[in-house]
This record gives sequence, C-alpha cells and structure tokens, in this order.
Amino acid sequence: MKKYLNLFDLSQKVNYRLEVLSGLTVAMALVPEAVAFALIAGLSPLTGLYAAFVMGLVTSLLGGRPGMISGATGAVAVVLVALVQSHGVEYVFATVILAGILQVTAGFLRLGKLMRLVPHPVIFGFVNGLAIIIFLSQMDQFKDPTGAWLTGMPLFGFLGLVLITMFIIWGLPKVTRLVPAALTAILVIFGLVTFLGLDTKTVGDIASIQGGFPPFHLPSIPLTWESLMVIFPYAAIVAGVGLIESLLTLNIIDEITETRGRGNKEAVAQGTANILSGLFSGMGGCAMIGQSLINISSGARARLSGIVASVMLLVFIMFGSGLIEQLPMAALTGLMIMVAIGTFEWASLRTFTKMPKSDIFVMVMVTLVTIFLHNLALAVIIGVIIAALVFAWDNAKRIRARKRIDEDGIKHYEIYGPLFFGSVSAFAEKFDVLHDPDEVIIDFAESRVVDMSAIEALNKITERYLKVGKKVHLKHLSQDCRQLLQNAEEIIDVNVLEDPTYKLVVDDERMK
Repeated sequence: MKKYLNLFDLSQKVNYRLEVLSGLTVAMALVPEAVAFALIAGLSPLTGLYAAFVMGLVTSLLGGRPGMISGATGAVAVVLVALVQSHGVEYVFATVILAGILQVTAGFLRLGKLMRLVPHPVIFGFVNGLAIIIFLSQMDQFKDPTGAWLTGMPLFGFLGLVLITMFIIWGLPKVTRLVPAALTAILVIFGLVTFLGLDTKTVGDIASIQGGFPPFHLPSIPLTWESLMVIFPYAAIVAGVGLIESLLTLNIIDEITETRGRGNKEAVAQGTANILSGLFSGMGGCAMIGQSLINISSGARARLSGIVASVMLLVFIMFGSGLIEQLPMAALTGLMIMVAIGTFEWASLRTFTKMPKSDIFVMVMVTLVTIFLHNLALAVIIGVIIAALVFAWDNAKRIRARKRIDEDGIKHYEIYGPLFFGSVSAFAEKFDVLHDPDEVIIDFAESRVVDMSAIEALNKITERYLKVGKKVHLKHLSQDCRQLLQNAEEIIDVNVLEDPTYKLVVDDERMK
C-alpha cells in the first residue's frame, strides 16, 4: 500500500485534503482556458477539453514533476491554426500523435539536459512575458459579445467581482491555509452572483462544455508520403514548443518548491500524453504555467492534485456541465490576474542597475518577443541565440598575451583567455613574427584551444614563423587541447614544432 501511495509524491508526505481541493480549483480554471484555446485554433470546445483531460491525467501519472499541470495551451493552438484552416481537424489529430512520438524520442535520447543551455535572463524574460500575456488575455472578459468594452453598471459590477476575488486570494492565506484561497474565492463569487441574482458573464456564455467520454479515434488521413510532409513541420514545431514550455515550467516549479524534477521523464510523459490525446480526439498540449502555479500556490506538491484536476474536468464534461457553465467569469478572471501577478518576476526589475547590460538586453528582448509574437518557444530560442552571441563576443575580447624574453633569448607568449572562433583575430594580432627571436614559446597554461578555428589559427601562426625560419613551441596544452590537435592532423596541417627541452610541462627552474 505504501508503494502505491508513493506514486503520488516525489519526496514528502502527501496532504490529501490540500491535494484534492487544489485539484478541484485547477479543474475549474482549466475549463475556460481549454475552451478558449480550442476556439483560437478553430476547433470545437470539446477538442480542447478532451486534450486537457488526457494531457493532465497522463502527465500527472507519468511526469517528472509532481504538482505540475498540463493541458491544452495557447502556444500549441497558435501553431495549429493554419493546419486547421488548410486541412481540417483529422490532420490535427495526426500531427499531435507525431509530435508526441518526437517528444518521447527526445526523452529517451535524454535531450532534457539541453535546458541547461537556457540562461537565467532568458527564463526571466520568458516568465515576465508569459505573465503579461496571461494578464492581457483576461482583458477580453471586460468586453461584451459584440467586442465593445463594458461601460456603466455592467463594467463596475464585473470589476467589483474581480477585485473581490483578488482580495480573497491575497488575504485568505494570511488568515488560514486550511482551504485553498483560489477555490474559496470562486465559491464566494458564485454564491454572491447566485443569491443576489447578479447579471454577469458566465462560462456558459463562452461555449457549452457538455460531452461524453473522449472517443477513441484513429486520424482519417491518407497514409502517404505527401500526408507526412504536410504534418511533419507542424508536428516538429508542436513538439519543440511543448518541450520548451514544459521544461521551463518544470524549472520554475523546481525553484518555487526547492525540489528537483526529472526533465527527460517529463519529456517522455508529455509525448505519451500527446499521442493519447491525438487518439482520443484532443488537440494536444503541454505544461501550463498558470494552472501549475495555481496548484502549487494552493499547497499541492504531489501527483494526486493533477489526477484529481483531470478526473474532475471529465466529470464536469460528462455530468456537471450545467453547473460549471454557471460559474461567473469574474471569479476566473480575478484568479488568472492573480496568477499573472504571481508569475511576474518582480525581482528582475531590481536587477536592471546590477546585471550586465547584455543580460538586461536578452531579458527584455525575450519578454517583447513573447508578448508580441505569442510564441514562447521562438522567444526562448531567440534569447538563447542572443545570449550565446553575447557570451562569444565578451569572451572574444578577453584573450590576452603577456610577453617576455628570458635570459636565453627565447620569447614567451603567455596566453590568457579561450582561443576559439571569436578570438582568433585578436590572437593573431598578438605576435610580432618579423621582429621576434629565432625561438618562440606559446604558453597555454591560462588558455584553452576550443575549436577548429583555434586549431587553424595555430596552424597559421606556426606557418608564419616557419616562413621566416623560426621555431615555435606550444607549452602547457591540456589533454583535450592535445586531442583536438591530434585529430586535426588528419584534416589540416598543424605546424607545431615540439622541442624535447620543453615538451608540454617544463621542468626547468626558469620556467616555473
């Protein structure tokens, strides 16, 4: 029995009451999100709800981060819009299945470790951009069915309910944590609207959520090479978007809970969930940072909350649609605004005068791309590329050469900083070939030969010395640098003369 219960927890004792209540809160918040994302993609509301159920259940059972919530997401919906318009829903199901296969493959290849390449400014920018998107997406709730902004009493009534929701979510944890503040706020607003007979927007005004159990359905598309060529580009983007968003969410939850999830296991779980989502009439998805934060802030830390959320979502669809459709959108809007406020990294604003300007630039750029393109994966990729280029530029300027001539008339160049593609030009400028003595030592004790560009730079500098009849010795090359040079001899002519007196480590007292 204990082994079975441990399925629901990573490392700590499970608080079953909090897990169940948190899961119920998340289920209520998932309904309008799943419906909205399905409509964005041009699909039926049930397609998004089925995806939220399957994704949430499978990743809660198999995922690498207990407490993290997955479902239908806007990032995936945006990718699928063009495919829905051009080929229809059947191709969407096939695309989601293929995307899941790609994600499972990435997990088995242990590509989750690539998240180590994402710098902290990129994560700050991603989180801040996402918080702003969540906030701005709630502004649509302040419009009437014609798209015009609410005015007068409808506006004040809706805004009042939103503010009450936010106040309860903010204030209740200061009094008690026996019940999740978000669930309490939803129930209070529901009670106020019901007993006072207030006329306000409800979930049912967006779309009906009534349905049955997700039907098993093999995608009805031709099994041809042409069909594969249609769906593969979309599947690759969906897989990439899903993995990036899920693994970033995993890292954020890790920081909040001070625990560590398993990225590769999460990738396999996300892929399995997408495969099953496509087979059970869902639009696919990935981890949802907003709902994950609702779950974590409500006190959930184990797998049970995600299982409860997905099962309750299915219960809502099959048996409770009439009740859920009466939930006031003001309560859910206030909840999501509080999620946006909690998601934003306010500490990042205090770093503007302390962080390097390059890091600030990367953070702001990722935030802007996230906001204006609504493509979280693209924002992260652009941020990583910019950060890598900035890092390369900064390191290219750090190469130095301290020069001296010893009592034997041998000139020493003591190199500091990495020798790679970005620093080879500065490296070449350090040497005075024509005026140097007949023997030169290049000391790499404080440097490393990093890539083929560096090897070619060594090749050229030794060529220059050889043309004027002078010897060059390389000193203190590390083992990996020597291996690079040895491998490169099959491709280019590495003109290195190694004097037995010096070798790679010199014992002479004057070299110490």
